[in-house]
Amino acid sequence: MVTSGQTMNGSEILFECLRREHVEYIFGYPGGALLQVYETLYDVKDIKHILVRHEQGAAHMAEGYARATGKPGIVLVTSGPGATNTVTGITNAYMDSSPMVVFTGQVPSNLIGNDAFQEADIVGITRPITKHNFLVKDVKDLALTIRKAFYLATHGRPGPVLVDLPKDVMNSECIFDWPKTIDIRGFKPTIKTHENQVKKAAKMIAKAKKPLLYVGGGVIAAEASEELRKLAIAQNIPVTMTLQGLGAFPGNDPLSMGMLGMHGTYWANQAVNNCDLLISVGARFDDRVTGKTETFATHAYKIHNDIDPTNIDKNIKVDLPVVGDAKQFLQGILDALPKTKENRKPWLAEIEKWRSQCPLTYTIDDDSLKTEFVIEEVSRQTHGDAVITTDVGQHQMWTSQYYSFRNPRSILTSGGLGTMGYGLPAAIGAAFGVHDRPVVLFCGDGGFMMNIQELVTAVYYKLPIKIFLINNNFLGMVRQWQELFHQEKYSFTDLEDSNPDFIRVVEAFGCKARRAENPEEARQAISEALAYNDGPCFVEFRVVKKDMVFPMVPAGASISDMLLDRLNPKTMV
Repeated sequence: MVTSGQTMNGSEILFECLRREHVEYIFGYPGGALLQVYETLYDVKDIKHILVRHEQGAAHMAEGYARATGKPGIVLVTSGPGATNTVTGITNAYMDSSPMVVFTGQVPSNLIGNDAFQEADIVGITRPITKHNFLVKDVKDLALTIRKAFYLATHGRPGPVLVDLPKDVMNSECIFDWPKTIDIRGFKPTIKTHENQVKKAAKMIAKAKKPLLYVGGGVIAAEASEELRKLAIAQNIPVTMTLQGLGAFPGNDPLSMGMLGMHGTYWANQAVNNCDLLISVGARFDDRVTGKTETFATHAYKIHNDIDPTNIDKNIKVDLPVVGDAKQFLQGILDALPKTKENRKPWLAEIEKWRSQCPLTYTIDDDSLKTEFVIEEVSRQTHGDAVITTDVGQHQMWTSQYYSFRNPRSILTSGGLGTMGYGLPAAIGAAFGVHDRPVVLFCGDGGFMMNIQELVTAVYYKLPIKIFLINNNFLGMVRQWQELFHQEKYSFTDLEDSNPDFIRVVEAFGCKARRAENPEEARQAISEALAYNDGPCFVEFRVVKKDMVFPMVPAGASISDMLLDRLNPKTMV
C-alpha cells in the first residue's frame, strides 16, 4: 500500500483505491479502452482478476460474490459493448439490493459524444438502474469518486454504483490523495431507528394474540438474523420469509413457515390473512408476496421496518413505519419487551392445523424423477447448510419450498428481475467467496444455455461447484402458465427437439458429468457430486416433463385464492 502524496497515473490510483477498500476479486474482461488499466493489472499480485467469458457473467458473478459474503462485488469491463453487456446484471443487483461497484472503460474525453468507436453513454443508460453513477472527468477526482462509489454501494439500502473511466483520465497523472472520511450531500441514510416508534412496536407485539413476522432480504443484509431468531423464540412469533429472506430464520425451526406469496406455503398465506399483527422487517411488500393488495392482511395492524424510506407505504399502507437498520430495530424490540415468554399456543395450533390441511407433498415413482425429490434430497444430504444458487423458473420455486435453509446468505437467486442465466455465474462468484460450505446450483435447461460459456470460467479456476441441471425439456414455468391460463398452447416453450446432449456439451468444456433418471440414480449422483472437489461437477436430472409448482396464486388474485393442483382451486377463509 502506497502513501498519499505520491505521483501516480489513473490506473495505479484505481488499484491502490481497491486495496484500501479491501477488494479481493475483480470479475472482468479486457478491451481497448482499458489497455492501460490491464497493463497495470499485469503486475498487481494482491488482487485477483477473474477472467469471465461474457460481461453479463461478470456482473452476475460479482453479485453472487456480494450476496454470499456481504462484501461489494467488483466488475471491470471495457467501453461500448463491454459496458452495455453488464446492464442486465446491474439491473438485477439494483432490484435485489446487492452491493456492487462496476468500473467501465470509456473513450477519451475529447471523443465523448462523437460516436467514437466502441462509445456508449453508459452513464445515461444505467442512470435508472444504479444507486448512482459517475463519469470521471479529471484524474484528480478519481480517488474521491471511487471512495464515494464504495460508500454508496454499501451504506443504506445496498445496490450497484457505476464509475465510467475515460481512457485519457486513466493515462493521466496526479498526486495520489486518499480521502480518510466521506461526506456525500443528500445521502444521509437513517440507520438508528426512532426510539418512540420502536417502543410503540414493542407494545403492539406484547398485546398481540396472533402476531406474524414477515421478513425479507433486508434482515440478511443487516446481519440481523440472530436478533430475529431471539425475538421469534422469546415471543413465540411464527416467521414467514420472502424468497430473498429465506435463511434469515432457520428453516428447520418449528416457528418457520417458509415462504409466503405466489408460490408460498398454504399455511403462511393463511396466517397472513388471519394474523392481528404483521411485523414486516427488511421486506418491500412486492406484488409476488401481496397478490391483490386490497385483500392483503386486512385484519392486521401493520408495522413496517425498512432502511429505505421510499419502500414505506409504496405498495401497502402501514400503521406504524419504522425507518432504519433492521438489526437496530430488532434489538430495540428485544430490549423494550418484557422478558417473559408469551403464551401463543392457540395461534400456533391454528397454524399447525393449516399446515396439516395442505402440506407440501409430491408422489415418488421408482421409474421417473421429480424435481421436488431432487431438491429435498440435496437438502437432506447437505443438512440445509449449502450455499444454493438458482436460475429462474419452476426449479427456483421448488427450491424455496423443499430446501430447508438453515443459515443466512444461503440462497442466491434473481428475485425482482427474474433473470434467466443468473444461476451459473452467481454460483461461480459465490465459490470465490465461500470455502467452508458446498456451493450448489439448481438450473433449468432453458436458463443454463443463456450463460453456458461461463462453464469455462468454473473449469479453468477449478471451482468445486455442483451444477444440478433440472431438465424437463421445457421452459417449465412459462409452460405451466400456458397450460393453466392460455389454452395449453405451448408456443415456443417445448425444447425437446432443440436441446443439445448436455452431457457431451459439458464434457467438452472439461467438466465432470453424469445423468440421473430415477430416484436411486439421483441419490447416488448427488452423493458423488457433493464428494467431488477437484473442480465443477455436473449432473443432469431427467425429470417429469409436465410437472407443475403448487400451491400457486394466479397473477392479480388475492393470496386467499390458491390453486392447490391442476383441478382444485381452494379459497381460504
